[in-house]
Amino acid sequence: MSLGIVLISSPAFAQTLPSTPTPQSSAPSETASVRKNDTLALVCASSEQSDQHSSATLRGTVADPAGTAIAGAVVTLTRDDPKSNQQASVSDDGQFAFVELVPGPYRLTIASPGFASEAATGTLAPGQTCVLPRITLSVATNITEVRVELTPVELAQQQIQEQEKQRLLGVIPNFYVTYVPHAAPLSSKQKFELAWKSTIDPVSFGVTAAVAGVQQATDTFQGYGQGAQGYAKRYGAAYADFVTGTYIGGAILPSLLKQDPRYFYKGTGSVRSRVLYAMANAVICKGDNGRWQPNYSGIVGSLASGSISNLYYPAADRNDVALTFENTLIGIGETAAVNLLQEFVMRKLTPNVPNYEPAPPQKTSP
Repeated sequence: MSLGIVLISSPAFAQTLPSTPTPQSSAPSETASVRKNDTLALVCASSEQSDQHSSATLRGTVADPAGTAIAGAVVTLTRDDPKSNQQASVSDDGQFAFVELVPGPYRLTIASPGFASEAATGTLAPGQTCVLPRITLSVATNITEVRVELTPVELAQQQIQEQEKQRLLGVIPNFYVTYVPHAAPLSSKQKFELAWKSTIDPVSFGVTAAVAGVQQATDTFQGYGQGAQGYAKRYGAAYADFVTGTYIGGAILPSLLKQDPRYFYKGTGSVRSRVLYAMANAVICKGDNGRWQPNYSGIVGSLASGSISNLYYPAADRNDVALTFENTLIGIGETAAVNLLQEFVMRKLTPNVPNYEPAPPQKTSP
């Protein structure tokens, strides 16, 4: 903000000056201004004092940096007595005037659309006609505050990318746990993306190969036989179990039921509260609305995956309904055990864990 000051005499004022100075007249004072707290203290460019007991007059000119008059600018005169406050509009030639003023201190505020407002202060003597230096308004600088915020989907995508770096001992995928206290809910696309990344991870193929090797060595699923063909069938069945379980329980049903398939790390509270929290998360989960609810996705997904496995297991090894439910209950127990490891062990063994504050204690009931 700047204020240009030029020594001038108002034409209107010049017509009122007497041709011969009276004893009370004073020579025009030198133009001066001092800026304090973004306010100019102005000394009249020219003035005349007549009657020491009469009212005062204040005149001035408002222009832009190029010297062009700013017609229509509003000049507000503020006095100690609020009843004495006045406003004047700048004329086409840039001039304004306040007449019959009570002597004493004053404050001027000059404002016009498109220009930065300016303020000036001074003191009027009794009977003084004061012509101020030209007041120059600078062009206003537009300050635009832009806040860039991620949408919930973009925030969730950013968090997923961090999750996909989580590997036990830097190798084994640990994608289905979030250490963000208030993680953004996943969209359906993101749930399928997480399932896809898990099922095509090289470590997943390696673990499946190991499982098939153990089954081959113990002659599990005898209907598959032995040799390379038997191993291939066992490998295919084990991988099919993994894919169906991951997609149905981690993507399809969570998308339909609007549930989150991840384990939300707690990390605070007593050991007992954390144990109960981890075990409860085998049968409850967070909904996309952030509320706890029965984990229909995981439980029904396990049942569905077990039923589908009957399509490719040897006839002698296929599960009946009772065995499918039994395996589902066993799966719930296995999930609870994994959750306990997630809560107390796996975080310490997982590099690239986001450095977030642990979540506050939460209830473990839906």
